[in-house]
Amino acid sequence: MSPDSFKLENDIRNQELNLEEQPKISTCSIKDSRISKNTVFRKPAKVIFNLDQTTQSLKLEQSWKKNLFERLQARAQTMQQKIIDKENLKKELEKKAEEKLPRDNLAKEWFNTENMTLNTRAYLLDKLLPTLVPGMEKMLMQVEKKKLLAEVDIPTKFDPINYLGEYLMRNNPNYIKDSGMSGYQRVMRNITEDLKIYVPNTTYNRVSKMKENIKQKREQRECMNKVKAKVANTWKQALQEQFNEWILDPKGMIPMIVIQNVLHEFFQNPDFQLGKPASCCQQLDIADSMEPRLNKMEFIEFISSHIAGFKSEMFEELLKHLCHCADEFREVIKTDMRRQMFAELFLHCDCGKVGFLDRQRTLALLETFYDQSSKVLRGLLRNPRQWPFVEFGEIDLPEFWGDMDNQKHIYEDFDKVLLEMNTLLSEKHASKSQSKLLANPEDQHKHDKHRKSTLPQSPPEQQRGTTANQEPNRISTNEQEQDKESTGEQEPNKESVAKRGTYTGSTPEQGSSRELIIEQRPHEESTTGQGSHRGSPEEQGTHRESVLEQGPHRGSIAEQESHRESLLDQGHPRGSTAEQEARRESLLDQGRPRGSVAEQGARRESVVEQGPHRGSTAERQPPTETIPEKQEDIDSTSQSRKGSILRESEKSREAISFEYTEIPPQEERTQGQIYDEQLFMSPELQEKISVSSRKGHLSETEKKEVQKDKSCEPKSQKIEGKSWSGELLTCNWNTKYAKCEEEEQANLIYGNSRFTDLHLIIRNIQSYKEIKGRSAFNGVSFNLLQFVQLLETFVGEDAPLSVSEALTSFFKKGFVETKEEKMSGLEEARQNASQVRRGLLLNALFQKWDCDGSGFLDLNEVDELLYTYKEGMEKESMKKAKLHIQFPKPHPGHEVRLSSKQFQKYIELVVSELRGNEDQVLESVVEFLMNTLERSHVESLRNCARQKWLHQIQRAAETSGVSLEPVYAETFKALTQDAEAHGNKKISAHISLLEENLLLPDRGNVLLRNIACTLDDAPFVLNRVLYRDMKGISFTVVDEGKPVHVPQVQNHGNIFFWNHSRKKNDQNGSFLALPLQDAYMRIFGVLAVDTLRDPQKINIFLPHEIKFYQGVANVFSTAYHYVHSREHILHIVITGISWLYNITSSITAITTYFIEPSPAKDSDYVLRNMMVTGHLGLTEVHRNPPIIFRKTCIFRDFLFKCTDSSEVVLASVCGENHIVVPLRERTGEALGVLDVNIGRSKMLLYREFKDLQKMTKVIQVACNEILGELSGEIKKNYILEIENVGEVQRAGILFFRVMLKELQQCLRLLTSMDFVSLLLYDYDPLAEPKSPDSQSQELEANVKLVQDILKGIILFFHPELELSSDLGNWDQCKLYVNQYLVEHICDFDPTARKLKVNLKLIDEYIRDHSRIEVWKFGNTAIEYLYHWAHICSALMKLNKKINSAISPPLPSKTNSYVYAKMPGGSLLGKC
Repeated sequence: MSPDSFKLENDIRNQELNLEEQPKISTCSIKDSRISKNTVFRKPAKVIFNLDQTTQSLKLEQSWKKNLFERLQARAQTMQQKIIDKENLKKELEKKAEEKLPRDNLAKEWFNTENMTLNTRAYLLDKLLPTLVPGMEKMLMQVEKKKLLAEVDIPTKFDPINYLGEYLMRNNPNYIKDSGMSGYQRVMRNITEDLKIYVPNTTYNRVSKMKENIKQKREQRECMNKVKAKVANTWKQALQEQFNEWILDPKGMIPMIVIQNVLHEFFQNPDFQLGKPASCCQQLDIADSMEPRLNKMEFIEFISSHIAGFKSEMFEELLKHLCHCADEFREVIKTDMRRQMFAELFLHCDCGKVGFLDRQRTLALLETFYDQSSKVLRGLLRNPRQWPFVEFGEIDLPEFWGDMDNQKHIYEDFDKVLLEMNTLLSEKHASKSQSKLLANPEDQHKHDKHRKSTLPQSPPEQQRGTTANQEPNRISTNEQEQDKESTGEQEPNKESVAKRGTYTGSTPEQGSSRELIIEQRPHEESTTGQGSHRGSPEEQGTHRESVLEQGPHRGSIAEQESHRESLLDQGHPRGSTAEQEARRESLLDQGRPRGSVAEQGARRESVVEQGPHRGSTAERQPPTETIPEKQEDIDSTSQSRKGSILRESEKSREAISFEYTEIPPQEERTQGQIYDEQLFMSPELQEKISVSSRKGHLSETEKKEVQKDKSCEPKSQKIEGKSWSGELLTCNWNTKYAKCEEEEQANLIYGNSRFTDLHLIIRNIQSYKEIKGRSAFNGVSFNLLQFVQLLETFVGEDAPLSVSEALTSFFKKGFVETKEEKMSGLEEARQNASQVRRGLLLNALFQKWDCDGSGFLDLNEVDELLYTYKEGMEKESMKKAKLHIQFPKPHPGHEVRLSSKQFQKYIELVVSELRGNEDQVLESVVEFLMNTLERSHVESLRNCARQKWLHQIQRAAETSGVSLEPVYAETFKALTQDAEAHGNKKISAHISLLEENLLLPDRGNVLLRNIACTLDDAPFVLNRVLYRDMKGISFTVVDEGKPVHVPQVQNHGNIFFWNHSRKKNDQNGSFLALPLQDAYMRIFGVLAVDTLRDPQKINIFLPHEIKFYQGVANVFSTAYHYVHSREHILHIVITGISWLYNITSSITAITTYFIEPSPAKDSDYVLRNMMVTGHLGLTEVHRNPPIIFRKTCIFRDFLFKCTDSSEVVLASVCGENHIVVPLRERTGEALGVLDVNIGRSKMLLYREFKDLQKMTKVIQVACNEILGELSGEIKKNYILEIENVGEVQRAGILFFRVMLKELQQCLRLLTSMDFVSLLLYDYDPLAEPKSPDSQSQELEANVKLVQDILKGIILFFHPELELSSDLGNWDQCKLYVNQYLVEHICDFDPTARKLKVNLKLIDEYIRDHSRIEVWKFGNTAIEYLYHWAHICSALMKLNKKINSAISPPLPSKTNSYVYAKMPGGSLLGKC
């Protein structure tokens, strides 16, 4: 080794030692202090005054911790920097050494990975050769120096072996360190390190493998990151393009809440298997207002942040969903524009600013507008003379139950048009089947000749006199020749496309042809193809002539449809395939999901311009809703995606945006050229279509260029020519237009210094009123929300904004009020405001008076204070008020207690007897009582706390999802909190309810079962039973109806201790038992409170505590019955839905919602999804019902529209039509809604629509009865014997009982001639031998229907006829149809115990006839008797299974659900 190498190594070592000996200076000390000789001056500490001592100690503690952490951090950084500097210096020195001593690459020959010598080679290179090779080099240098090789014969003392041995001993690496290395040794060291890697089962080998794996994973991760970045960039480009689909505000932004709703709906969709990304839905904190907006970049970043874990397939589905929601958002904005227009109309008509308009005048104007509208426009509007515009109470019972006139449908001629379309579709299917059989061209030619010869050539004059039903297939000879030329090309396309089609609008009457209709439901042909068939002016002229010939019939939709069907059947060039017509027919049947053609045309410019985007039939999406996978399959048949997400997103966008639109082009608009497409077409759109139809003459190259250009164009930012202002009131409609009279009057009271003591109480009352914003329906007037909703329901969603503008102008001209009506409205508004003000003042006064929260006041105490008003001068006048009020029954202590409502009514009667203005006198009386009542500050604070706890009990009932568990929890929480805060006690409590003693009647007729208790007492008290023959004072409370207080239970002797393990010495404390009473003052349970767990030996209950516990018992009773009222309503709804499903087939689902206060304070109410009834009639009752917020329903706000206005709402969302019916409180406000989903059909058939009305009315009547009974407003009315079984069972049969009583009232109104006409309705086959077979069969079926129903009715009252031969003789059966039959029907109780009827035999007569058969027969008496017989049959079956089948499962706080369905089979036949 050369001397230079040794010198270089020594320099390296010396510099490293110098680096280690550098002084260590604390950067923290330099930073935090200033050093001046021997004195260190630090910065003075901050002095903070008026702070809590704990806060100061925390800050001091944080200060020294911060100082310590800073010093440690500085020291660690210094040490780290020293190590880095040392490594850098070492590398620099090695680099210099390499420059001075070049590397000897001869040592690389040692590198060999042969397995046989690998271990030995590695060992030698590591242990021996690094020392041996330099030794050999030294030895050879000595040999060369002494010239031993040149002088071989000269003897020498030099021994190479000894020299080599000495060198190895002197340079033993175990004793000599840091010997200099030559260039050869450096290379050898590197070779050794590389060779060790290949030696198996060594550390180097394992480390190398780990490094290799890490390297591979790093490369894979980098590759994946590159791919992810590329995909993310592609996704961002797709989202950037998709942003152009949305309609934006004037600043080019979109509300963030809209995008949040889009993502929320996507994450909630069960059809998408989201898996892990589903957690993103929980991270969506949806905004409460429309203020936060997103521009294009923010839109991309916001969506990208929520789809980080998505796969490409899921992202494609999201793009489709975004495109669909973009179209939906346009409809939302259009609806909002229409609602704002109607709101401004209300403000214009409300000249006196009273806040309401007359209902009858509004309906009369709607009827006038409807009558004056053209037939085309009436096809869009809804008939204002029918339900839901007319309430059930305004319809006579005979008309409601017996009217079967299909012309009275909400849509004009809906049943007729739908039936004719189904008939025409069946005929087309038959003609197609016949054409398939004629496969030979010669046979086809002969068939065409035969058709020419059989169809007479009628001139236009004759064609005007014929109808579509008589000549559905009559066309000209030229058209038939064109049909021959195009048939061969069209049929294969029609066949291939029709296989994928569906048709959902068929009626139950067409059950035999439904399968045929479904099979032949086709797609449309491409728009480009349509354009090519319309190129010839001669052909268009021929078509115009053929349409003009139908001029006299253009008013009828069905006749126009028939004529166009005949043209399509014969192959008219205007529609070369039948797919166009099938699509057009679905518009009437399916209700045209979300938006009319006019609306869609406005936002897509024209259909034909967008047509080239989808050049083939396969690219067209079906009019019915399909799953995304099927849409992708259809798209993939026309063009390949080539793996590009952008192209796929563009394709899905086009498919969704164009999914429901098809408009045939027109070139001219004359009086004769009125197609049925014009039902949904505005003049502006027709101009665009006429221009776009001429583009069908373009060449293929030009068409491709147009397609390319149009695909790059963004959607129009205008809706029917109107720009969006950026304001959307969907989420905050109530805040702008809803008027709350209570808040206004409360604000006025706050500004009145006379009632300062009541301000805090009124504020608490207003804050406790959780459910705000609902409008009460009174049947006399409309407020703004109800008026807007009524007009929106009348106009519908398909009508363009021009119709709404016309209606607005008509109303402004026609709505005129006289001066007297204006004064009357102002007076009514003043009285309403006065009534609200009175209620607030008297309610606040009651709460101040009732400082203990007992919930009642003593009448004597009230009178004693009232009689001192004006020093007793008005005493005699006040006594007169008692003559006009009925006080509640005195309590056992001869004490008359007034509740809050009774106190308010009493004070108002007293004020009415005094002289002067009633409002001023009442305020004077309230001011006098307020100032006279002396309450200390402690009592006021205690009253405020207790009112809060009592409110929480009621709130628990309202937000429980129809479950009593939260009510029990809040009740015990209120008791324990008050005992700790105001009594310094530790209490135990339990609630026991009365039950009928069925197992051991010898021990008493009733028993008390403990259903809830405090947690510590659960092992000893819960579910235990107390009988009358046991110790205890609970039954004394039940019998006497007043609380019993035992100050010391150890000395009483009649106390039953549930915990038998407690020693007698520990049985010290007080016991209080309070009765639980319902609205009729009937006792249904006991609330017991004790202090046995309190460590104090003597701890009795004070009077103010006993009063508060009475208030707790009162509020618990209200909450308990509130929950049970909702349970009973659910039971009624289940029964009604089961009845409806058994007689209708067009309803897809019915969802039941209840209104609840929002979990968040000072926010809007929410809806709870209580249960869902599917297509099969099976009801899924949610045990933990999900909550729906208004802010998550921008695209589905029809539910909140219904609850806000308490009116029926007709809406269309995502291609499905909904009929949303409110369930109303007795005050008129909505307590829940029934969401009836009718699927793709625009509307139900009139028969099914009437049955839906019947179900809705009966449910509402039954709900009113339940709510009135539980609140004490009406007395319980037991009509049937089965109603005495129990409350739950009674709720289950209440629906049938109400329906039975209404039918009995209808039957009483029938005359004797109605039954005589039935008896004379007989069939004699010999009397009419020449009648056609179809008429004869129909007559025979009608006669059998009449006879069977009457026989079934007779068997209810004469069961002895079962064994008699008179039953088979109709002449003998006629004798039983007499004047007493109706009396027997109206007095009949099908649940009577003594009744013995062969129900099976009756069912054989009744159930053989379907609901449709009875409806088609059209006789009112048969309709009544048919329903009456089925209801009696259902009640009899329920009576047999009363204990096992009538109680449905109801919600409770668990994470599962159950199913419920009414027992027995179908109540009414569907077909």
